[in-house]
Amino acid sequence: MKNQFSRQDYERIAAFIAERTRYRPRVAMVLGSGLSPLADAVANADSLPYAEIPDFPLSSVIGHAGCLVIGELAGREVMIMQGRVHYYEGYPLEQITLPLRVMRAFGIDTLILTNAAGGLNPAYQPGDVMLIEDQINLVGMIGHNPLMGPNDAALGPRFPNLSDLYDRGLRQLALSVAAAQGLTLHRGVYVGLAGPAFETPAEVRFLRMIGGDATGMSTTNEAVTARHSGMRVLGFSGISNAAIAAIDTDQEASHEEVLAAGALITPRLIALLQGMLARWDEAASP
Repeated sequence: MKNQFSRQDYERIAAFIAERTRYRPRVAMVLGSGLSPLADAVANADSLPYAEIPDFPLSSVIGHAGCLVIGELAGREVMIMQGRVHYYEGYPLEQITLPLRVMRAFGIDTLILTNAAGGLNPAYQPGDVMLIEDQINLVGMIGHNPLMGPNDAALGPRFPNLSDLYDRGLRQLALSVAAAQGLTLHRGVYVGLAGPAFETPAEVRFLRMIGGDATGMSTTNEAVTARHSGMRVLGFSGISNAAIAAIDTDQEASHEEVLAAGALITPRLIALLQGMLARWDEAASP
């Protein structure tokens, strides 16, 4: 598998996908750990296993099905990544973010990111959903940023402005839909870590101290890449465990706990996303 890609590579892979689906969606989603069942709500779907897509990275983590699902959700065409790859699996960032570049070449202009996250905010409980209002990309801040290296201006600017990384209009729509559904939708800051180890109590204290409300092992570099490419970005964290419990209790986090929480989170996210897609035209255009 290649480690470096050009704009022509992204266009080639996008053309491969286009030849295998009747749909031309403009909205895409990435599903996090335990959230793959959300793709089952897609109607009349065309499915492509990642293994059949040239140069696509393959997930090795339980709970990530590894399939590109393209079809209709709430009457709108969508492309869904049923699972992602992570930095801790050993992939370089250029491979991790390749699917986002391919989406943009395909014609996607809006990306909805989801993840399973540990709750840092003491008000959050497993099964809750948090709207990501902003992020702290600790992986990027220590020098592992997907935009490092030569910049192709046709893909995006050398120095992108991330002051509105998570699109304000889409966030407002999400809050409106959640209120109409009676869903408690927290608003907070997501902290991206490399993983795969769960956080120590001292690390949890630090993440809370710097302003984090939830933390996980994905999403932040995907969001940066998508925004660099010109896509609107929206993000949701499904709170799968109370990371803050590590400070004062003997409770141990586990991947099994994360997957189990997905059963609570998935129906809430399905209802929220379907409600948003049904009112999609209310979101301000970029």
